[in-house]
Amino acid sequence: MGARQAWRVDASRPDLRGQVALVTGANSGLGLQAALGLAHRGARLLLPVRDTRRGLAALDQIRATCPQADATLLPLDLASLRSVADCAALVGEHTDRLDILINNAGVMAPTRRRETADGFELQFGVNHLGHFALTGHLRPLLEAAPQGGVVVTVASLAAGRNTIHFDDLQSRHRYSPFGAYQQSKLANLLFTQELARRAGENGWNLHARAAHPGWAATSIVHNGQAASLPAPLGAIEDTLGTIVLRVLGQSAARGAEPLLFAALSPTARDGDYYGPQGMGERRGPPGPAHVPAAARKASAATRLWDVSERLTGVF
Repeated sequence: MGARQAWRVDASRPDLRGQVALVTGANSGLGLQAALGLAHRGARLLLPVRDTRRGLAALDQIRATCPQADATLLPLDLASLRSVADCAALVGEHTDRLDILINNAGVMAPTRRRETADGFELQFGVNHLGHFALTGHLRPLLEAAPQGGVVVTVASLAAGRNTIHFDDLQSRHRYSPFGAYQQSKLANLLFTQELARRAGENGWNLHARAAHPGWAATSIVHNGQAASLPAPLGAIEDTLGTIVLRVLGQSAARGAEPLLFAALSPTARDGDYYGPQGMGERRGPPGPAHVPAAARKASAATRLWDVSERLTGVF
């Protein structure tokens, strides 16, 4: 019960006044709840968004719930490496340090294969490569944080259900909506472990951890699979997906707690993975998560890093 109470998103501890946090995908769902958790604790927020209208609505909600919040919207499209670089440069104009980076934004399972502005398969490009590049661009600001910036990358229970297809990373020869999603989430885990390893090996003043929300009722179904279907089918898919997540899973607020745990708990360790502690890690208070076998392959993590560095030109 202690962990459940300590990591409610409306908690005020630890005191983050004077710290700067950046959360991607804070328009709604997990990102919005993580941003609220950080704001209630006193952090200054930088919130990069692709949709300004939705970003402003989220900002209104943050300020209505937490009137003292210091939050700034920034433009970011993770499907464009140029936008990622521009956003990182803009972050540098707003702050000289970054204490917390939560790589949360994501795309899930569009029915048809789509590409980013740089020709990457959309899910691999946004969920992994976009955040890989953003983290790399922000590394000097993360290292400037007195205690070392904490990078939390959001994976998924889906991460253990696939492998990294190095011979077809962009799903050009065969596209499976959920297969590509699973690969991108596994990439998030491998990235975290390799970032933690390289930080320790090279003396980078930063910390890398991963987290997953279990089955959280968010808008990811609406923005992914449902959005890519014809209107009637999309609405049905969205409704059914939301019902399943609410009945068998947990709220977005509870789903955000493992993210906050990874970022803020004094027991969180670099390279480790955090999620709900209930049956199947679908719901419950936050704590250590099971790392799937595919994410424990150091050679795959190193190879993915090298490929990602070549594709993005970052790090």
